[in-house]
Amino acid sequence: MPAISLIDTHCHLNFHQYDKDREAVIQRAADSGVRRVIVPAVDLKSCQQAIRLAESYRGIHAAVGIHPNSSRYFNAAAAARIREWAAHRQAVAIGEIGLDYYWDKSPKHIQRQAFEQQLDLAGELELPVIIHNRDANADVLAVLKAWISSLPASLRNRPGALHSFSAPSAVAERALALGFYLGFTGPITFKKAEHLRTLVKTLPRDRLLIETDSPFLAPHPHRGKRNEPAYVGYVNQKLAELQGISAAEMAVHTTANAEHLFALPAQNIDGKP
Repeated sequence: MPAISLIDTHCHLNFHQYDKDREAVIQRAADSGVRRVIVPAVDLKSCQQAIRLAESYRGIHAAVGIHPNSSRYFNAAAAARIREWAAHRQAVAIGEIGLDYYWDKSPKHIQRQAFEQQLDLAGELELPVIIHNRDANADVLAVLKAWISSLPASLRNRPGALHSFSAPSAVAERALALGFYLGFTGPITFKKAEHLRTLVKTLPRDRLLIETDSPFLAPHPHRGKRNEPAYVGYVNQKLAELQGISAAEMAVHTTANAEHLFALPAQNIDGKP
C-alpha cells in the first residue's frame, strides 16, 4: 500500500485511557500515516488538557467547548474561559458542542442555551464548530440553520462538522445544504451499519471527514478494544471502498477537507514532546 497522509479530526487523546502510554499512542499514529490530530474538549478541564497537548506535540490541535452532557456547568465564567482558550494559536474549532437527548444528563433547555451561546462565540471568533448530535436531529438542525444565517463570510463555506455521523440520509442532506462536513467513525466498518454504508456511497467527497472518537468506537477488527488515532485508516479505507476509489485517493480528499474546514497548518505529528 502506498504511503498516505491522514488526519484524525476527532480524538480524545487527553482522556485518562491514554495516561500510561500516550506518547506511544501518538507515535503509532505517526507511524501509521496520521499526520495531524484534532483533540476536542467536553468540559473546562478537558479544554485546558487539549490546549496543553497541542502545545506539547507538533501536529496536534485543540477544539474547545462544553459538551451537551456537561452543559449544566456552562455559564458566563465558562464562556469567558472558552474564549481565552479559543484565542490560542493551536485552537482550530469550538467543540464538541451540541445536543444529546439520549443520556439526558442536562435539561434540554440548558443544553440548547449552552449550544446556542457557544455557536455565537464561534461565529464571533470565526472558528468552525464540531457538533455532537444524539437523538436530537430536528433541534440540532433548527439551531444550526438559524446560526448559519448570521455567519461571517469567512465561515459560510466551512461552518463545521457533524461528528460521528449516524443520522438518516435526510439529516445528511440538510446538513450538507447548510455547508457542513460529515465525520465518520469506526461504526462504518460494523456489519450492522448498512444504512451508513448506503449513505456514504451517495455523499460528495469534498464533505467527508475521518475520525476515531478515540478511545471509543474502535473499528473492526479492533471493535470492543480501546480505540486510538492509528486506527483512523480503517475508516478511510471503508469510505474508499464505498465510493469506489483507492484508499490513497480517499486520503487526499479527507485530508484536504480537514485542512480547509479547520484551516490547519502543515505540521506533522512526530510522537515527541
